[in-house]
Amino acid sequence: MRFIIYGAGAIGGTIGGRLHQSGHDAVLVCRGAHLEAIKRDGLLLRTPEGDFQLPVPAVGHPRDIDWRPGDAVILTMKTQDTEAALRDLEAAAGTNVPVICAQNGVENERLAARRFPDVYAMLVALPATFLEPGEVIASAAPLSGCLHAGVYPSGTDRTITEVCAALAASRFHCQPAADAMALKYRKLLANLGNGLDVITGRMAWGAGGELGELTARLRDEAIACYAAAGISAVSQDEYTERVQRHYRAREVGGQARSGSSTLQSVLRGHSTIEVDYLNGEIELLGKLHGIPTPYNSTVRRVATDFAARGLESGSMSIGDLVALAEA
Repeated sequence: MRFIIYGAGAIGGTIGGRLHQSGHDAVLVCRGAHLEAIKRDGLLLRTPEGDFQLPVPAVGHPRDIDWRPGDAVILTMKTQDTEAALRDLEAAAGTNVPVICAQNGVENERLAARRFPDVYAMLVALPATFLEPGEVIASAAPLSGCLHAGVYPSGTDRTITEVCAALAASRFHCQPAADAMALKYRKLLANLGNGLDVITGRMAWGAGGELGELTARLRDEAIACYAAAGISAVSQDEYTERVQRHYRAREVGGQARSGSSTLQSVLRGHSTIEVDYLNGEIELLGKLHGIPTPYNSTVRRVATDFAARGLESGSMSIGDLVALAEA
């Protein structure tokens, strides 16, 4: 099996780099200065156990790949870029290639299933950083993260079992999971704080004080929406046992991880971010099922505005943000 890592930033670079290290055939699809640096020097994968310069093949577009039977695509771009990516993928590879959504949120699988018959959901619990072209920092140890995966919307099959085996041999905790979407809905609760990272410049997950209280309100709205919609998410205890206990984020080169993936997008100068498919997912569920979501709606709107206008993180206080939501 050859792995096409489509959107090879922090997550894709870590997955593709680790697959390459373990002897698997991997191709990175990326763009701009990042692509140029990898084609020139290889991918620099920085980890707690050392730095590795990896000659992973890289291309700028799916049409640059000589597609063949046995290829599998792992999507790792942000959700706002998924629809365009899927159109390009279908045009280049047809619809028979398996598509594995290694992305946050729960919208990517829906988008892929409109075009491809074989779609898979993959939980991404993988602390990584991408800020410099050609360089990805994979912060976790002893494994690089957890990537349980299954058939969308549920189940497992031979393909995803083979994919999981390859990843498990490449320094990931990765098992076939019939309930992959229930794992992703639990992870979504944590990702609701990503927009707060953009607004405050601070990591919201695990924070205390006013920031911790606001994060809890985001989560409580989401849990109410899940209940109204009949959505199953694994419990936090189960998530801890199956996912979080298998790795820990470590400093690499004396530096801790540089914020959530959403904040990293802003730090790289992007003007669009993923919150429409994180907090916006809860906003949508609330509208469909009659559940008020003022905190998620406000965080989505304000974080989007911060990114679009290039506003400085931390220029709005938590108190002002809460007042907006309560108004």
